[in-house]
Amino acid sequence: MGQSCCPGDACRVLVLDDEPLILLDLEFAVEDAGCVPLTALELAEALAIAEREPIVAAILDVSLAHGQTCAPVAKALAERGVPYVLHTGDLDRMDEAVRKLGGVLVPKPTPAAVVVSRALEGVTQRQGA
Repeated sequence: MGQSCCPGDACRVLVLDDEPLILLDLEFAVEDAGCVPLTALELAEALAIAEREPIVAAILDVSLAHGQTCAPVAKALAERGVPYVLHTGDLDRMDEAVRKLGGVLVPKPTPAAVVVSRALEGVTQRQGA
């Protein structure tokens, strides 16, 4: 297990992706970074986790099943000041509303360890502020 991004309590990282293999890969990378992954395959599940868990960062797949996007989760996290990465293979097709969500854009495919590192950069920057 790698060094945790958060001193003291284990840091929790929300990972939302509707592709199970990508989700699993990111879950292992979050664990390797010394954090606790909170995984969701669906939008509603991710929203429930975001509402009840003390999350320090998130990795959000932009385009989800059934024509949904991660926008509601991104907005909820932004309101709480939680940094997040938008992990997507649809950069060219993204809806303008999603482009306005902010967050760090990380294209698919990017190695899971790099995606997690980018997500945790926001935690480190917040702690240093």
